Amino acid sequence: MITRFAPSPTGPLHLGHAFSAFQVWDLAQRLDGQVLLRIEDTDSTRCRSHHKDAICDDLTWLGLTWPKSVRTQSQHYDDYAAILDQLTECGLLYPCDCTRRQIKDAGATTGWDGLVYPGTCRTKPMSQAAPTDALRLNLSKALDSIKTPMTFTEIGPIHPGKHVVDPEQVLKNIGDPILRRKETGDPAYHLASPHDDALQSVTHVVRGMDLWRATYLHVVLQTLMGWPTPTYFHHDLIRDESGQRLAKISNSEALSVYRNAGHNVADLRALIGLHD
Repeated sequence: MITRFAPSPTGPLHLGHAFSAFQVWDLAQRLDGQVLLRIEDTDSTRCRSHHKDAICDDLTWLGLTWPKSVRTQSQHYDDYAAILDQLTECGLLYPCDCTRRQIKDAGATTGWDGLVYPGTCRTKPMSQAAPTDALRLNLSKALDSIKTPMTFTEIGPIHPGKHVVDPEQVLKNIGDPILRRKETGDPAYHLASPHDDALQSVTHVVRGMDLWRATYLHVVLQTLMGWPTPTYFHHDLIRDESGQRLAKISNSEALSVYRNAGHNVADLRALIGLHD
């Protein structure tokens, strides 16, 4: 059993991160497995290298350990470029220069995670791609090339069991996902994360329920690329007293605040509802 904790270094770890990290390491302990640390820093506009060191310090304070070899995604852009080249050769990618406003004005419907791209640039050939264009997966064409049923197993407490990926629902609610970001050329999360799970032989993916629907797209990509589909464990998101999700976007306090205030790991686990 191999799982991973994969934070993005866009700021200090907070209580939500601690909750997720404990879920990862606790599951590995129950299943006699190993936890890898992966730094998912492909968003070049937000990720900063100094946050990586702070992440390692915070995890060490939490009493968590991992192999010394840490995969930092920004050091492996050639890996993701190779996958994009492979998808291009299969005729499954196209360039897109649409703005969010243009997508909205084109009558985009609302799906599982925001607006569903209406396919404005779908007939644009890759030969016309500009370095600043996004690259999108032609999801309909990709699904047509998959001839086997797509399923995944969830062992988390919220939606346990075997789940079938319905191509029609994926197409309706996700549309053509971006695999290379506009302007920066950064590989998208939906490309880099499942690729690295396969590369690192990850058998169990533990993450928050905010990524539940992304699993359906990831299973499509895994099937398309011939990557194994891991077992998934999606945990609930912890919230404050007002019901707001504890995340960086809500300015929740960094773990260093609790550490500097003299709290210990047992205090922190109790604070986030994890009791030994």
